[in-house]
Amino acid sequence: MTAAGSTWPRRQVELSLDGETVRVNEGATILEACAAAGIDIPTLCYLETLAPVNVCRVCVVEVVGARTLVPACSRKVEPAMEVLTDSERVRTSRRMVLELLGSSVDLSYAAPEVTEWIDRYGADPSRHGPPMRPSLAGERDSARAGHHHPSDGTTAATVAQPVKRDNAQYVRDYSRCILCYKCVEACGAEAQNTFAIAVAGRGFEARISTEFDVGLPDSACVYCGNCVAVCPTGALMFTAEHDLRASGEWDESRQHVTRTVCPYCGVGCNLEVRVQDNRVVRVTSPLDHDVTSGNLCVKGRFGLDFVSATGEDEPGGIGANRAE
Repeated sequence: MTAAGSTWPRRQVELSLDGETVRVNEGATILEACAAAGIDIPTLCYLETLAPVNVCRVCVVEVVGARTLVPACSRKVEPAMEVLTDSERVRTSRRMVLELLGSSVDLSYAAPEVTEWIDRYGADPSRHGPPMRPSLAGERDSARAGHHHPSDGTTAATVAQPVKRDNAQYVRDYSRCILCYKCVEACGAEAQNTFAIAVAGRGFEARISTEFDVGLPDSACVYCGNCVAVCPTGALMFTAEHDLRASGEWDESRQHVTRTVCPYCGVGCNLEVRVQDNRVVRVTSPLDHDVTSGNLCVKGRFGLDFVSATGEDEPGGIGANRAE
């Protein structure tokens, strides 16, 4: 500590990114170094509030001299490291990952960036053939490790299955799940410490499951919705949002976001309440908020139905003091 009470400046590490010399703090990841240098690296399983789990593999980069590509989200920088973020080897790997994801998972609700990455890397999921038939309700949940039936060679394996609706707060549409582990991490030691869900199965039969595959009402779930908040593809979604999307009525041009403080207790969690047609359709919290780090409890996430549906321009209405 310095005399003023602040920490000493961290040591700097010099490395090469695509031929350009950059300096970053010791202990930074390659992803952080690329962000500081203005280099866009695609990520799906990474979130700044969660520990990297290295499962999506779309952020891989090439380190000169290394045998394999490395995940930029977790690999720490080293002095004199030479990193290639857009080499042919990197592009081939990202294209393959995006093709396999796109051929087996419904990415239509994923962030717009995913479509941009598919175009950027020339990924063509359709080349694996049309999808196989969707699984029946509960079919994938009952699959056993090692019992996967290989494709017939003309169709692409798919995780398509019926939507799970066993509670009023949110739906689980695992036909959109890419197994990014974010929901598992948010439910576990990274945030909630409830451990209601985990990854079950192996290989293509791997899926997100509760203990013994019981329904959410019978599981350890406390309905905080932190899993919903971190899901990047819409596999977990507010029931209101899901129903509006399914009916074709979801329209972000008619929505506004009100920034407020949760009214239930004195912790002071910040909320971003998304409203459409005087109806709360989604509640989130800023990732950079020093109280929540994006996390909420069941009341803050799902307990705002009491809000009066008065006109948005009336004093105190749910459109008052909105943040555009």
